[in-house]
Amino acid sequence: MALEHALLTSLTEQEASGYDLTRRFDKSIGFFHSATHQQIYRVLKRMDEAGWLEVETVAQDGRPDKKVYRVSGAGRAELTRWIAEPSEPSHLRNELAVKIRAAGSADIPALRDEVARHRDGHASRLDVYRLIEKRDFPNPTALSGSPLHQYLVLRGGIRVEEGFVDWCQEILDALPPADNNSADNNSADNNSAASNSEGHPQP
Repeated sequence: MALEHALLTSLTEQEASGYDLTRRFDKSIGFFHSATHQQIYRVLKRMDEAGWLEVETVAQDGRPDKKVYRVSGAGRAELTRWIAEPSEPSHLRNELAVKIRAAGSADIPALRDEVARHRDGHASRLDVYRLIEKRDFPNPTALSGSPLHQYLVLRGGIRVEEGFVDWCQEILDALPPADNNSADNNSADNNSAASNSEGHPQP
């Protein structure tokens, strides 16, 4: 998905200035498609040049004029084309999963800390999503049209975060406790040292 399509989506829901759009990305769309303020303004200019936007200059008292963007007919046609375009299912690319595969017994304490950090981060994001759900969609069965679509996307985010929290907890439950692991390592080191001492007498 190009940033253009995320911006078109946001503007079909409500016309906005560039500043308004950057705030939306910070608070809502940004959960699913991130972009810097500079990227948003640069892409808006490109979309305007392509004829996908209509721009109105609005005067403001004591402040510079602002540009308010709305989707043009050409922009809606592009969004319709893009929605119908097949997209490949995304593949999980997760650095934590590779760390788990790579970890040896000596790495378990650090790995447990890393998994717990990821669990807590996903749990915090899950809390944010649930607050948004409670605040903005108190009666989901009554939704239709654009509000329903927004709610369904939010539900997808909730399910993803729930899955990550559960997965991280499953990992922590399955890994040996850090203290036991350290004790096992110390015992193994002592046994190895004793074996070496028996097989190779020291002067």
